[in-house]
Amino acid sequence: MKELVERINVAIGEFSTNANLQVENGNKAAGTRARKASLELEKLLKEFRKVSVEAAK
Repeated sequence: MKELVERINVAIGEFSTNANLQVENGNKAAGTRARKASLELEKLLKEFRKVSVEAAK
């Protein structure tokens, strides 16, 4: 689970960086990267929820 949390933190960092570039500078390519990172983050968070529920049993 530790590896999963590390992957989530990396995805959050990528999203944050690119989203800020889009908002502050109007960088369209950064917006595309931020949207891609948000999809990956969604998958990772769903996986975390699944693993967390199993660990709690």
